[in-house]
Amino acid sequence: KLFSDLGRLAILIVLDIIPIVNLIVMGYMTRVVRDAPISAEPPPLRDYGDMFIQGLKVAIVGIVYMLVPIILVALGFGAFIFGAFGMGMFFPTFGALGIGLFIVGMILAIGIAIIMAMAIVHMVKNNSFGKAFAIGEVLGIIGKIGWGKYILWLIIMFIIAVVVVAVGSIPAIGWLISLIIGPVFLVFFGRSAALIYSEAVPPVGFPPAPPAPPAY
Repeated sequence: KLFSDLGRLAILIVLDIIPIVNLIVMGYMTRVVRDAPISAEPPPLRDYGDMFIQGLKVAIVGIVYMLVPIILVALGFGAFIFGAFGMGMFFPTFGALGIGLFIVGMILAIGIAIIMAMAIVHMVKNNSFGKAFAIGEVLGIIGKIGWGKYILWLIIMFIIAVVVVAVGSIPAIGWLISLIIGPVFLVFFGRSAALIYSEAVPPVGFPPAPPAPPAY
């Protein structure tokens, strides 16, 4: 439905290509999360300052969640480079340490990302920055959705994201296509995340979702 208002889509595209300013597009995604599933229409573009603040909150949550994995990956990369070029005779030690830290950092990043995705939705739905770090509540919501269903949803989102990146790498026209589908994918992700969240926390006036089947 974003394509029903080409002016709005054009503004999102322009905002998305400007560093820092593109946080407004992230903030627009939070409005999609906030409104779904009650509204089936993309929200209007207004109150740009508020959208920037909401987008900044999402960015801060991402940094806080990923701080430890980023440090581990950076240390691992640094140790590997140091062993390879700084002290070659100790390369086996530093190389193994670097690879180990890198692998641990990446595994931790994947595990944290699983929780972080729903934590951001929980924050937006409650209009509370602190709710992004209410880990117990977030885990409870994921449990109500069903871990299998939730992980499957994340995998599908990841595959679509990979396709978006791949399309962007098409010679000559990929960058143009990427400019258009980037904001569209972000809005799609936001609405999809809100819909799966509503299965555990239905909005007022909506019937609760049926319980997930037991795992065997």
